[in-house]
Amino acid sequence: MTGKTWPQPLFEAARLGDQAAIVALLAIAQPDIRRYARAACRGSADAEDAAQEALWLLFRRVGSIRSLAAVSRWLFVVVRRECLRLARRAGLVPTEPIDGIDLERTFASRPDIEIRLDIAAAMEALPAQYREIALMRDVREMTIDEIAGERGLSREAVKARLHRARMMMREYLAR
Repeated sequence: MTGKTWPQPLFEAARLGDQAAIVALLAIAQPDIRRYARAACRGSADAEDAAQEALWLLFRRVGSIRSLAAVSRWLFVVVRRECLRLARRAGLVPTEPIDGIDLERTFASRPDIEIRLDIAAAMEALPAQYREIALMRDVREMTIDEIAGERGLSREAVKARLHRARMMMREYLAR
């Protein structure tokens, strides 16, 4: 997390289901998650709820987290989204249907670092077959034909995967 380092062997043991390692990771993560929740949520009760949700999701999903570097980012996104959900439920933030969210307007008012972290977390959440295509097209700026040639796929398959990847990222970012 922010002030502490997570030992790679501990993280790997937790990913493999070692309960003691999972408990140790939760203990390491808890202070930073709570501190971030207090800063991100509107009140102490919401902050506690958001921190508990993040810890619970870490406990349940640690096995599916791909890299140690993704853990902190992922946890902070969970806390921020939970704070937003709680604020919406309390009527403090207008609710919009997922399809009606204007991501451009939403992101325009946020600091660049937050946007980058959200996009990185959305990219990390993609299944590997979609993440690879999205990275090749949107980060490495390869053409559809170049990607198809390198991956041994048809143009149509590349386009379909790219479309699905972008839709999944949009859905992830809209939550």
